Amino acid sequence: MADDPRLQLWHGRFAGGPAEALQQLNDSLPFDRRMYREDIVGSRAHVRMLCAVGLFTDSDRDAVLDALDQVESEMASDTFVTIASDEDIHTAVERRVTELAPAGARMHTGRSRNDQVATDLRLWTRGAIDDVIGLVVQFQRTLLAQAETAGDAYLPGYTHLQQAQPVTLAHHLLAHGWALARDIDRLRDARRRTDVSVLGAGALAGSSLPLDAAMVAADLGFAKVFDNSLDAVADRDFVLDTLYALAVLGVHLSRLGEELILWASTEFGFVDLDDSYSTGSSMMPQKKNPDIAELARGKAGRLIGHLTGLLTTVKGLPLTYNKDLQEDKEPLFDAVDTVRLTLLALDGMVASTTFRTDRMAAQASSPYAAATDLAEWLVERGTPFRDAHAIVGEKVRRALGGEASLVELVAGDDRLGAPAAALLEPGVSVTRRTTHGAGGPRSTAAELDRFRSRLAADGQ
Repeated sequence: MADDPRLQLWHGRFAGGPAEALQQLNDSLPFDRRMYREDIVGSRAHVRMLCAVGLFTDSDRDAVLDALDQVESEMASDTFVTIASDEDIHTAVERRVTELAPAGARMHTGRSRNDQVATDLRLWTRGAIDDVIGLVVQFQRTLLAQAETAGDAYLPGYTHLQQAQPVTLAHHLLAHGWALARDIDRLRDARRRTDVSVLGAGALAGSSLPLDAAMVAADLGFAKVFDNSLDAVADRDFVLDTLYALAVLGVHLSRLGEELILWASTEFGFVDLDDSYSTGSSMMPQKKNPDIAELARGKAGRLIGHLTGLLTTVKGLPLTYNKDLQEDKEPLFDAVDTVRLTLLALDGMVASTTFRTDRMAAQASSPYAAATDLAEWLVERGTPFRDAHAIVGEKVRRALGGEASLVELVAGDDRLGAPAAALLEPGVSVTRRTTHGAGGPRSTAAELDRFRSRLAADGQ
């Protein structure tokens, strides 16, 4: 039975079956089987439409719909038996439906695998994007919870990985939260372009049959119907859009992971990682390693690779469908799986992390961290900023050279004096970051309100 050439969808044109090497290279069932629900949902909508336009009888429609229900049950329970000619999920479903109901042989009326595959993938991608957005929102909630717990705790902010100015810990955590909010924007943009029904485009040119593409689109919950049959079957922009959004999300997770790696080091000591989200060493008993954060950093390269790989695949394809497009699924599936798992692991890691705010404050309380405050203090009193920068820079140079402490040098300068030296006291500098979106306590409080509002909107 498995070797019967009639089981191939194109058996009428060919005298025999495919070579084994061709079949192995061509078959996609091992990875596109995960779209079985989408294929069945799309087939149901197609059959209902065929009946509505008079191409199916009511009894044939009901028989095929019942068969599709059984196939879905077999797939879900992992009792579905594949045969050698099941080269993809679409072939497998149609073959089994036809075994269960003779009318299944008419299920493909007015449909090509070209528009069928594209529809299934759009349905799958739309659902996957919704799932990822939900996980991003959950991670944002975790970051918000930690930010709220942090209160007015502060730490050094960095440029060039050198201590720069102090900011609140909440402000720093929310910086990652806002980046994730942009990721949600990108994912939603990708979803909008994915949300187009292409059933009815056929192989490339539509059909002479009285198909109702709008009915199918409405049945499947798509927001729009395709405008051009050639473009409909050739378009994989929505996959590229999704891979891009996932790659940027992966880059943001990598950056957060890098900071956790640094903060967990002995040199920083800003965080204590929970044992359940850390690993040890097979040789060194004292080690606690931030493997989740390191894997988040490493997975970003994988996500970027999936995007660039598919871009390279599609860059030179003529209209319309080419078998190269079979390469769209594995990178997309893997990218979604990678991001899902990374988000779940990082969420648990961050939620269980203890922030060493004492260590953070000690590092952020260096008088040098308030150098910009000294310059701005002079500016408020009429000194041009470049002159103020030079005055303070000269004090920093002399202090670092061992002439005296920065506090002493500032207090002894008539242009600065004791009022300016008071700015160098621990915890003072961070309170002076008062502008919109700044890193001081007052600005952070307003930012927390804005972030809660954004999160409430994204979580709906």
